[in-house]
Amino acid sequence: MDTTSDAVAVRRADLSDLDRIAPLFHAYREFYRLAPEPERARNFLRDRLERGESIIFLALDCGDACGFTQLFASFSSGALARIFILNDLFVAPHARNRGIGSRLLTAASEFGRNEGAARLVLSTEVTNQTAQRVYERQGWKRDTQFLTYNLALPNST
Repeated sequence: MDTTSDAVAVRRADLSDLDRIAPLFHAYREFYRLAPEPERARNFLRDRLERGESIIFLALDCGDACGFTQLFASFSSGALARIFILNDLFVAPHARNRGIGSRLLTAASEFGRNEGAARLVLSTEVTNQTAQRVYERQGWKRDTQFLTYNLALPNST
């Protein structure tokens, strides 16, 4: 699936794209104030791609990687169907305000529809109003029925 506009193309990534995605993934983690672990982050991506555990769409501007989104498959017992968790979305600072995030969201939603998924879900920081505006322009709705809880588990590695 290719979504192309101007010089920016969005396509599904594969293992051969690892060296293009890894720096973006590192920058994404920095954006969320996570410890810089570039090698561990690269290995995480490699493992997901090798095992077919995630779907990554990559935005390329004249061949240069400038954004990505990563989906993880899950299921909804209520909908009795597959869903996808849009876990990561990042556009490099120099490429922002050009609609690249929207193109990545479009690629993800088209993929989900083609896979017969009931829905896509995502979370973002409460303070990330820029991203929230992009999501809402793309038709995403803020959940007003359910609260999200997390339970931190000790790191086993």
